[in-house]
Amino acid sequence: MSADHLDRRGFIRTAGLGSGVALAGTTLSVPARAEAGARPVVKWRLQSDFPRSVGPLYSGAETLALIVAGLTDGQFQIEVQPAESKAFEPVRTLDAVRSGRLEACHTSAYYHVAENPAFAFGSALPFGLNARMQNAWIIEGGGRHLLDSFHAGLGLVAFVAGNSGAQMGGWFRKEIRSVTEIAGMKMRIAGLGAPVMERLGVETLSLSGQAAFEALEIGTIDAAEFAGPAADEPLGFYKVAPYYYYPGWWDGGASIHLFANQATFEALPPSYQAVLKAAAAQVNDVMLARMDIANNAAIRRLVANGAQLRPFPNDLLEAAYKAAFQLYAELSASHPDFKAIYEPWKAFRDQIYQWYRVAEFSFDSFGFNQQARGL
Repeated sequence: MSADHLDRRGFIRTAGLGSGVALAGTTLSVPARAEAGARPVVKWRLQSDFPRSVGPLYSGAETLALIVAGLTDGQFQIEVQPAESKAFEPVRTLDAVRSGRLEACHTSAYYHVAENPAFAFGSALPFGLNARMQNAWIIEGGGRHLLDSFHAGLGLVAFVAGNSGAQMGGWFRKEIRSVTEIAGMKMRIAGLGAPVMERLGVETLSLSGQAAFEALEIGTIDAAEFAGPAADEPLGFYKVAPYYYYPGWWDGGASIHLFANQATFEALPPSYQAVLKAAAAQVNDVMLARMDIANNAAIRRLVANGAQLRPFPNDLLEAAYKAAFQLYAELSASHPDFKAIYEPWKAFRDQIYQWYRVAEFSFDSFGFNQQARGL
């Protein structure tokens, strides 16, 4: 369904049912209706920190712009720019939003942990929450209030607007059989997974996906994680680093956020504020569904093209788990913002883990095992 044929009432009904049918288009221009003349015209610029090539991660921003335009009869327009339209510098993108030079950005909060490690909670922590747990924590489990308080101190408002689902552990040039074999490696990795890997002897780097591919190709790095099959496939990692490890224990269910300048958001008419919030919530559902569908197809193509799936060695997972929670204790002692969120987050994690072990884990495990046996 193209934007030129978008019926507003039908769109609202579709969005309310949670269907992605009306959201599939990427055209952002929606004709304004005559009766919408009383509404102010608002134009925002939104910088995505994802390139077009990564599919669902990038398309969430365009879907958000389409919903906002559709629900305001084209009066609230958001121009989306992909990551390739700028140097890959998410920190500068967020700084531009904070200063008001840019109205909004669509990004992963943990790109900014070097500024403040508390940013990680808006995205993912090593051995943290899966996608459903993350949504539960943010939306109904107290996370939104904690994150809002943190972001307000930075002149930002943020709305969860996507989730990658559980990610993969990255591409390695050689096979790993033990945690001892990663010491001395160089790896592209984001978020708090980086300092955990550093405690295991890995040198970490922050690189764009394309730069990581080039570094892998010439051997200046040994491994790179980016996201999951659908986002990794277009970057071609499988051509230069055949071993594809799982799970991405630092990305169990990474949220993506829409960040906006606080003053600019508060200057919007209340109805436009409500539309922006509703659009972000819809994108949060749509992106995860798209990621699941796209990853399901991409993993099969990658294996057919020579990718070799490998689980991380158990001793590496155990060492990383121990290092992660040592890191959280140290960050809590030195960063008040981190501690203020970590303590209630950890309590939520402990309780939700207990519940998931009862019904969710037992249901999934039995079904997966039966399917693996061909039943």
